[in-house]
Order: sequence, then structure tokens, then C-alpha cells
Amino acid sequence: MKKSLVLAMAMALGVTASAYAANPFSDVPAGHWAYDAVNKLAAEGVVDGYPDGTYGGDKLMTRYEMAQIVAKAMAKGANVDKLAAEFADELDSLGVRVANLEKKADNVKITGQIRASYRDVSGDRDGHEGKLRTRLFINGQVNEDWTYTARLQNEQVYSDEDAEDDAKVNWAFVSGRVGGVKMDAGRMDFVQGDVLDTRADGVKLAYGSDVKVFGWAMKALSDDVASLAIGDEEVFTEDEIKDGASLVEDGDRFYVAGVEANIGAVNTAVKYYNADNLRDQEIWEVALKGEVAKDLTLRGSWFYGDSDGYDGVADRLNESTDNNGWLVGLTYKGAKASKPGSWGLYANYSDRPFSTYLEPTVFSGGYAEYPDGLGAFTTDGYKGFEVGANVTLAKNIVAGVKYADFEGREDKINGTPDAQVLWSEVIFTF
Repeated sequence: MKKSLVLAMAMALGVTASAYAANPFSDVPAGHWAYDAVNKLAAEGVVDGYPDGTYGGDKLMTRYEMAQIVAKAMAKGANVDKLAAEFADELDSLGVRVANLEKKADNVKITGQIRASYRDVSGDRDGHEGKLRTRLFINGQVNEDWTYTARLQNEQVYSDEDAEDDAKVNWAFVSGRVGGVKMDAGRMDFVQGDVLDTRADGVKLAYGSDVKVFGWAMKALSDDVASLAIGDEEVFTEDEIKDGASLVEDGDRFYVAGVEANIGAVNTAVKYYNADNLRDQEIWEVALKGEVAKDLTLRGSWFYGDSDGYDGVADRLNESTDNNGWLVGLTYKGAKASKPGSWGLYANYSDRPFSTYLEPTVFSGGYAEYPDGLGAFTTDGYKGFEVGANVTLAKNIVAGVKYADFEGREDKINGTPDAQVLWSEVIFTF
């Protein structure tokens, strides 16, 4: 290192001749021309010696090594403009590399969730099932407007009939804006819980805030939407219907469109569903939701469904079709994972002909269905109630329990079957 370079760097940091008395390096003794300067630079963390305690001032250094020293001096507030200009290319290269690493570290976030659940079914059919879901969520920032989300899930299922273990990436989608339109595209959950709750490949579009217009288009995943195509007179026999026969083919397409608006304290929505599959199904939904008292929310929906597949089965069985369905629900408070001791209650009652739903939340994941499928409710739908409670046991640990009692709507094939389901779950978030 040249004498002028060491002195210039030290002066830029404001060193004085007697600033430091300690001897940091064995080959820079007291009295050496560079003693005070090197001492200052070492104390400030600008220069480092070798493991053997020497400074090695007579050794040549690369331009990148020198650029690192300049960068450290600049970080300490030293005025080294001439040196910065000299090593501009190296500093730029080094700076870009470091900045990118820091940015990527900041822009990728990994979180997780463990969901342990158990259900017991009684009534016309008995059974039980335990399920353990372990999920890792990966969220990445693509740029200021777009993000990427992925979910890796391992699911272990234990029942009185079988045991399964399955691991896969079941979310992989991007989110962002095109002009004023919010867009999600890829593999993700498509949830309008009273009609549809499933995972599929597709796109979501939404525009507006107080008045929001949205549209979804998706392609079915056969392993996730097994109830979407039940009932076609050319495919299923009475016994198959009785046993809960289902058929979903890759490529079946489903569409959802709607408008939501806040009118005072009431949220209103009109939604349209179209299933381009064996059921050839159309559903209209009108929904209202609002707070009727402190922490108490009332909601209700009316449904009109038209299904060629459903009508064909009914005609074949000499049954009349019913196109109108409804539900009403009450919710009080609700558990928040971040707030230990928070809790909630809810109750719903539904009267739903088969033509008014695709795969509602009460069937999603099998919580309110029979262990071997929707067989009890495939020809005329279902009616009944569900009640539930949840509580945050500790931060990020939420427990819940639900009880459902459903029966068929005058189902001649299945003899108006009924099912009672007790379901419990604990969710750990990290």
C-alpha cells in the first residue's frame, strides 16, 4: 500500500497522530510511518490483517480488495471521492451484487401451518377420520406490483378404512395489477363457500372497492373436485348414485362472476356460477350480510339452480326437481390467532337442492360428508344445521369444534338418509 493512500484514507476518517496507542499488527510497530493511520483504519473496521497478526502492507492487493476497503471507508462517512471514482466499476459491481442478495433475502418470506383434525360420523353410515396437514407458504416479491405465492403441503389421512400420505405443491400463482384490475393467475383455491370451495388452475379478476366486480375462470383438478360432476343419466345407474358415484375429467371448466357492494352497514352480492361439465349447471346467488348487534353478524343467501344432469337423473327416477335453496347464519366474534383468549361462535341452517351447489365448504375436505363420499345427498340435496366454536389457546394456536346434522331432501333412492358429524381441529401457525 502506498504511503499517500494510507495517509489519505486515515485523514479522511479524521485520524490524529496519537489517536491510538495499541499496536494492532506485529509488522507495523510503533514509530512506523503508517502506524497511526493503519491503527485508525483497523479500529474503524476498514482494513483487516492476516490470521498470523500481520498487516502485510508490502503485499499487492487486487482492485476488488481495494474496492472493498473503499466501500467500508465510505460507509464510515469518509470523503474518498477520488478513490471512489478510481474504483467506480468495481464498487458498482460489488454494490449491485450485495444489494441484490439483500433484496432477495428481504423479498422472500417463508411461513408455515400445521392443521390437525379429527371427525366422527354417525347416522345411516358410521366412520371416523384423522387428518394431519403440514403446510409451508412461500411468498416472493417479483416487483412493486407483482408477487408470487406457493404452498407445499403434506397430508396424512387416517380412517377406519385406509391410511394415505401425500405431499405436493398445491398452490403456485402470481398476483398483481393490470391497470386498475387485480389479477391472480395459477393454481390456487377458488372459494365461494356456500356454492364452491375447491382448488383449481385458473385466473381471478377483480375491479373496484366499495363496489367490486369480479370474474373467475378455472379448470378442474380431478383429485380435488370429486363432487362437481355427480349425476348424469347416461353415466350413472341407481346403485352408482346410491354409492356416491362421481366423475370429473381434466379439462372441465367452471366460471364465476359477480358484483359486491356495501350499502350502509350491509354487504350485498349477486353471483353467477356456470359448470361446463356433465352436470351442465348454472347457479344464481343473492347474498346479504351485516352486523345486527355488537360483534353479532347475520347473513343469508337465496339460490336458484338449473342442472341438465340433475334434471335427467330426476326424470329417470320419476322425481320432481327443486331449483330453489336458501341458508341463514349467525356469527358471534371469532378467534384471532394473534390474540390469545379470543373466541367465537357460529350457527348455520341450510336447505339446498342438489342443483344449487357444486362443492360447498360443508363438504370441502369431507368434514360434513360421509366418509365414502356424498352418496347420501346426490339425488335431491340436503338440509340441516351446523354449529361451531373456536378459541385461541395461545398466540398462533387456534382450536375449533363443529357439529353438523344433515339429512336428504325426500331422497327416494337413499331413503332420506341422515348424517351427524362431530369435527375438531387445532391449527398451529408459524
